[in-house]
Amino acid sequence: MTKEEAAGLTVRPSSLDFASELFLRAVAISCLVLGIAYWVRLLGFFDGPQWRFDLMPVYWQATAVPLAVLFPFAAVGLWALASWGPVVWFLCASMEAVMYAGFPHLYGARPWLLILHGLVAVLYIALRAAFALRSRKAH
Repeated sequence: MTKEEAAGLTVRPSSLDFASELFLRAVAISCLVLGIAYWVRLLGFFDGPQWRFDLMPVYWQATAVPLAVLFPFAAVGLWALASWGPVVWFLCASMEAVMYAGFPHLYGARPWLLILHGLVAVLYIALRAAFALRSRKAH
């Protein structure tokens, strides 16, 4: 039993803490889904051109493999609310942004995915700013 519990003091998470946790865990689920999608593509569960690692062009091989590994890794970090989770997510989102915005003639255009990554980044920055304001007010 901690001193706070012995004294009858309990610390309740604020609504900002709850919103941040819920947001990070929702992003974690989406990262897991994206990671599984890359694994499905690499392992060739679907018929179609370039839907297996050995049939993919080199540029797809060079991007699909790291994303298949990093997206689930980001999901674990985000779900665990670890400080490195958003960093790994940022690496994945940046890589996809370069792929789909910088080289649409190679990877195709996925504007909805770029918009989703942008919204997640804006919401994360807003949450971090809210935490900074709260700690500034506390001091």
